[in-house]
Amino acid sequence: MATDKTNETPDLSYRQAIREIESILGKIEKQDLDVDELAEKLKRVNELIRLCKKKLFTAEKEVEKILKEME
Repeated sequence: MATDKTNETPDLSYRQAIREIESILGKIEKQDLDVDELAEKLKRVNELIRLCKKKLFTAEKEVEKILKEME
């Protein structure tokens, strides 16, 4: 029943990724997932965390570049 959203991940905004992570974690906390879904959802959370880290790193580099140009 778990859907594979791997191809959709790059198109997600940081905010969308965080919301999806929060949604998945909420389901885990409520124990609304069976074992098969749990493994798939944890894989998805891992993908989303990697995406968020990448977006944060990119934003940090852009801010550093802008600040350097302002000097």
